[in-house]
Amino acid sequence: MIRLLLMLVFMIALIACSEKPSEEDAHHHARRGFRNVDSNPDTGLWGFLKWRWERMVKDFPDPTSYSFPMAENDPIFLRSNRTQTTLTWIGHATVLLQVRGRNVLTDPHFSKRASPVQWVGPKRVVPPGLAPQDLPAIHAVLISHDHYDSLDGPSIRMLLRREGGKETTFFVPLGLADWFRDAGAVRIVELDWWQSHAAGGLRFTAVPVHHWSKRGLIGRNRTLWAGWVVEAPNFKFFFAGDSGYKPVFQEIGRRLGPFDLAAIPIGAYEPRWFMKYHHMSPEEAVKVHRDVKAKRSVAIHWGTFMLTDEPLDEPPKRLREALKEMEIPNDEFVALKHGETIILDPEPGS
Repeated sequence: MIRLLLMLVFMIALIACSEKPSEEDAHHHARRGFRNVDSNPDTGLWGFLKWRWERMVKDFPDPTSYSFPMAENDPIFLRSNRTQTTLTWIGHATVLLQVRGRNVLTDPHFSKRASPVQWVGPKRVVPPGLAPQDLPAIHAVLISHDHYDSLDGPSIRMLLRREGGKETTFFVPLGLADWFRDAGAVRIVELDWWQSHAAGGLRFTAVPVHHWSKRGLIGRNRTLWAGWVVEAPNFKFFFAGDSGYKPVFQEIGRRLGPFDLAAIPIGAYEPRWFMKYHHMSPEEAVKVHRDVKAKRSVAIHWGTFMLTDEPLDEPPKRLREALKEMEIPNDEFVALKHGETIILDPEPGS
């Protein structure tokens, strides 16, 4: 009975980035929620169960056997920085963007597990590259969707408890405002795809990506999923969140690009028969880099939680091979160490 309960909770956590919803037409507003613009085969619950069954007979390395060297960052610099544009990869889909003196956090996740509970579920294999106590004041948080590896309740509540946390603005896709109000947030901006909101000298736009939502065993696609664009004078940033590869990225590039910097997922792609519709491979991530017209990109959504079947250290290797194949310089699309900070040129007039 206990084993059955553990498996049920584990399935809730894993299914949150695995199950595939069906889409019936091109409009993303459905009768009771949302759907993707581009349709794909519906593998659904049976596909999920098939994947889990196949996974039981595979030999996977212990997640603790991986060794990812962490970068030595400078929290004092990050807390005091007001002029330079920087990006720090904290882990998985969590990055700290600093632009024009504003600090923006994407999909904040500092917990030990990507799960509805902290005693079972995918366990973090690398500590957060920047500890919560070392974060600067956070002015904006961008949430891509409601899955447990992207919307982590303990991390959100931690941000709200911090000094000044009530002043943080949470940018969320449609349907998630109530969740944040219940958590205690007071500044919430809920947007549909292509809607924008200006705050603190920056402009935030929710953009379509190809994914889905579900935070339990029922209620699929009741809330929207999105990528985010952050615009400042002379600087544009694209956060892809979590997505399969679809033509929508070309549209983002046409309407809002080019981008000075992009954060694009490269992990959680195997087995392809099941994952390809909602998680991109490293090769597809390079296509996204080109589609959105990014001058520079950083890899996210890899090397932090073992969510799918590929080795945790495989995505950056395949990324380098894809860059070579497409004749793109390695420094144009990089896989950072956990905690690594890149500093862009100071902004004009800063």
